[in-house]
Amino acid sequence: MLAYYGGNEPGSQEEGMAQMEKWKGWIEGLGESIVNPGTPLPVSKIVKAGSVEDDTDENAMKGFAVVKAESMAAAVEIAQSDPFLESGGTIRVSQMMEMNEQGSC
Repeated sequence: MLAYYGGNEPGSQEEGMAQMEKWKGWIEGLGESIVNPGTPLPVSKIVKAGSVEDDTDENAMKGFAVVKAESMAAAVEIAQSDPFLESGGTIRVSQMMEMNEQGSC
């Protein structure tokens, strides 16, 4: 999973459209490696045992994508090519494990 944090909003509609075109090209270039091309997370809450707060951290998780890779190194290489990095954001790469109905891996 590629988890997206931070990043700067586009300065104009044109800049936003250019970023979107770069992202679309990146997704197309990944071919069958892409499982989920991206899920934006525009609103988040912080839930604790006794409270719920708005997540106002500018470096909060902004979204995620899911890719198939042969290794962590290959997944990192995919993340390094992601145009999201050009907006000043960071990407956390995490291995995902599938659980069966009994809760085992």
